[in-house]
Amino acid sequence: MTTPASRREFLRQASALSIAGTAAPFAINLASIGAASAQVAGGYKALVCVFLYGANDGHNTVVPFDAANYSKYSVGRQGIAWNQATALTQLVPITALPGGLQLSLPTPLAPLVTLFDQQKCAIVSNVGPLIQPTTRAQFQTPGYPLPPKLFSHNDQQSVWQSSAPEGAKYGWGGRIGDLLASQNGNSIFTCLNVSGNAVFLSGQQAQPFQLDATQGAVGFSALTGGTPTLYGSAAASSALRTVLTRNRAHLFESDTVKVNTRSIDANAALSAALAGAPALTPPVGNSLATQLAMVAKVISVRSALGAARQVFLVSMGGYDTHANQVVTQTNLLKQLAAAISFFQTTMDGMGTANDVTLFTASDFGRTLIQNGDGSDHGWGSHHFVVGGAVKGKQIYGAFPDLALMTPTDAGNGRLIPTTSVEQYAATMAKWMGVTDANLPVILPNLANFAQPNLGFMN
Repeated sequence: MTTPASRREFLRQASALSIAGTAAPFAINLASIGAASAQVAGGYKALVCVFLYGANDGHNTVVPFDAANYSKYSVGRQGIAWNQATALTQLVPITALPGGLQLSLPTPLAPLVTLFDQQKCAIVSNVGPLIQPTTRAQFQTPGYPLPPKLFSHNDQQSVWQSSAPEGAKYGWGGRIGDLLASQNGNSIFTCLNVSGNAVFLSGQQAQPFQLDATQGAVGFSALTGGTPTLYGSAAASSALRTVLTRNRAHLFESDTVKVNTRSIDANAALSAALAGAPALTPPVGNSLATQLAMVAKVISVRSALGAARQVFLVSMGGYDTHANQVVTQTNLLKQLAAAISFFQTTMDGMGTANDVTLFTASDFGRTLIQNGDGSDHGWGSHHFVVGGAVKGKQIYGAFPDLALMTPTDAGNGRLIPTTSVEQYAATMAKWMGVTDANLPVILPNLANFAQPNLGFMN
């Protein structure tokens, strides 16, 4: 016989499924897992996603350095390529690959060169959303399975974060949270967003907890502080708290009260915990570094929050470089590298370097062919993974041939990814403690790829 509690749970799941739309398979799988399927792992681990909104130009982020491949890189982007005449000062060689390919990073990313040399940074080549491995000929074949709405900013941001276009309900960061939240003393501190609204951290049970980059907790101003007041009145503040949190008989009102109470209590707990966090000084004027400083503070008080597994999202925008790319991207990459270096130094100082992995993501890459003094919307791109648990000083995935009309050119130098976002994500999810059996639950296309684990994590 169905108990009232289980009937309510059934109705809750059915309601969630009815609005899930294209995400229904994810919802069905997550609903079937249940709380009893929590993954088993020890210690503390955290993932930090740095999302570069606008689509970073990966061609000018990881650059061929040897003469033959530099020539291929520069032929279609005369106005935006790093200048070969001063390449020795604009580009810093990092590693040589088989076949004579030598790669480099531009000087704005010099701090990442240091981390790369310290084996704390790895590069994953030509990553992007895929349903299954794809060549140029298959891309041009009508009906071949391709990610939806390619080259659209909003949709590809969502596809990167959730495997579905804009309107998706669940992100893979949130789905990791669904599986691991039971390891935390307070599950509300599993998925934490310092960036603003995004699907990446949304799960069926795990929901993103919003953080302010400088204050941390975002509380009810009339309900916080030593002696909270509303319009100068402590009695009014007390009355507001009563209205928001008193028990109610109506089901919807009761659930709203639970949400209010959880929010008030969680913000109070976070504020109390952060009072014991170290003072940090991120680079001045670097908003990404400020966000990462708050992430570091939350990590520093993980014990007070009862946290064993956490997923964070931070971001920076401005990467839609259709024009003035050299100046714009140079400034952005400087900020990116400075922020990541600051964060890694902070993790080293806190003794958590092996427990925290930072990685970059972006809407898509950009075209190899220039667009005036910028570049257009592309597909695959190169990304960084940073941390003490990373098998650094290596390039993972196949670095693409940068000549035009190759098997990985979808047109105009839009690289067809040779590594899927799902492989990239699965490698980190596995490190976090998600079992092989549950990886397809959070990454529905993973079974289509022969190498689900790219091997860049210890």
